[in-house]
Amino acid sequence: MNSMAQLKLHWFKHPPAHFTRGAVTIGNFDGVHRGHQSLIATVVRQARACNGPAVAVTFDPPPIALLNPAVLRPPLTTIETRVELLHAAGADHVVVLETDPGLLAISPEAFFEDVLCGLFEARAVVEGYNFHFGRNRAGNTATLRTMCETKGMQFEEMPALHDTVGVISSSRVRNAILDGDVRGAAELLARNYSLAGIVEVGQKRGRTIGFPTANLGAVGTEIPKEGVYAVRVHIGDRLERGAMNIGPNPTFGEDAKKLEVHVLDFSGDLYGQNIDIEFVQRLRNTRAFPGIPDLMEQLQRDVEQTRAVLG
Repeated sequence: MNSMAQLKLHWFKHPPAHFTRGAVTIGNFDGVHRGHQSLIATVVRQARACNGPAVAVTFDPPPIALLNPAVLRPPLTTIETRVELLHAAGADHVVVLETDPGLLAISPEAFFEDVLCGLFEARAVVEGYNFHFGRNRAGNTATLRTMCETKGMQFEEMPALHDTVGVISSSRVRNAILDGDVRGAAELLARNYSLAGIVEVGQKRGRTIGFPTANLGAVGTEIPKEGVYAVRVHIGDRLERGAMNIGPNPTFGEDAKKLEVHVLDFSGDLYGQNIDIEFVQRLRNTRAFPGIPDLMEQLQRDVEQTRAVLG
């Protein structure tokens, strides 16, 4: 990862020379799903053809956060994870443009001239079929194709990538996650959906019944539907198996939504640690149990099922 570059940049500042004169794609790339991965592969092919770098340009915060904050949902990936995934998909460099009102106010023509030509000196541009750019999203792929042709730049438009259900998109990934369909989300992403958080001090009730849990806080991404999941837990360099409960603790009369993971065969203090949770399969709905013995019996079954799922 270290040989590859990530750069946070004001939209009017020049990137280093080795970021320029290559193939460029611009987008939110939330989730970096299979459609995005296919687009990056095309950028790499165009970059090799023009003997320059493959550059992915994304935004932080997403433009919608400034344009229409009321409809903003938590992202599918943190910006750091998005950068890693774009590199993993093949991008040589990832540039994170800092979204501000100035960037959102420039016309499609100015964006093309100042950013694509001025900053990146792009030789080729690759965009998805639904790409819009410039003030009021006035520019589209047809406008962009014409602009590129006048400058003698290659332009390639990527069609939608389909599976048996339809177009692979960030909103389909999101809907699958909100439905608890983490297997469906994994097919769209070509990897398991994951989220990261910091282990906080909880009620410490789990340890008294033999199922200590790590309570996750400071999660900045979309959280799957309430329920119990078989998960893989990344703790530093270690990979552990876990059963995760998302939702309230109705047996204890609590209705606050919590994220608690019981790490199998693990003893150790995780407080304050940043851990990654990878969702493999949804096991069941959360529900209230008549008493502690019934809850403990169900938790034992959850653990056995988790072992069966994760092997």
